[in-house]
Amino acid sequence: MTETDTIATAAAATPAAEEATDLAALAELTAQRSAVYRLLARLYRVEVDEEFLTELKAMRFPAATGNTAVDAGYRAIATYLSGADAHAITDLAVDYVRAFIGHGVDAYSAAYPFESVYTSPKRLMMQEARDEVLAVYRSEGLDKLPSWKESEDHIALELEFMAVLGDRIVAAAEASDEAEVERLLSTQRNFLEDHLASWAPLMTADLRRFAQCGLYQGLASLTDGFLQVEEEFFDEIFEAEGE
Repeated sequence: MTETDTIATAAAATPAAEEATDLAALAELTAQRSAVYRLLARLYRVEVDEEFLTELKAMRFPAATGNTAVDAGYRAIATYLSGADAHAITDLAVDYVRAFIGHGVDAYSAAYPFESVYTSPKRLMMQEARDEVLAVYRSEGLDKLPSWKESEDHIALELEFMAVLGDRIVAAAEASDEAEVERLLSTQRNFLEDHLASWAPLMTADLRRFAQCGLYQGLASLTDGFLQVEEEFFDEIFEAEGE
């Protein structure tokens, strides 16, 4: 399976709990989950360039995943890409600024992709949420690259963190290290609950307000749906372990 195929099928469904308890099946599923996290992270991190647009156009998106928001997101992205012309790169760059950067007039003029903006009373950056996620990253031996100039609670970094944990789950599963698999799954679940799921839906609601291109409208729906799928996945995993 190619990376493109993996990304396109990763959010297709939440696995049955009995499947997920099998380490080989869990490793395969987690690799697919990580691919979606990285796709989302890339879309949020920086504007779409020519190379990435070509990759997006080559992707095959599923039509029916079992989650209506995921389906709507993939459909909107695919529809936009099918009609993307020579002006697409410029249009997407303008829409990226409109959606995520705004005019800087106040904290309500864009879908600012930082957890602190949505969890602090005055919608300020570099607040408690940033310190919390930084502590979690460092507890796993991770830190942002020097080239990354944004705050650690940017949604792209939070999504990438989930992908890195997924890579480690795959490695632990392949090594039959069940204790490490369980620890990492628990870390993922806690991070999803404490951070991404607690604020990303607020940001995607704003993204729908400010974005005009179908790609970013679709990104909002895909993000919402995928996080819902992830919550269901962890509920099944940990329910199965408790039985």
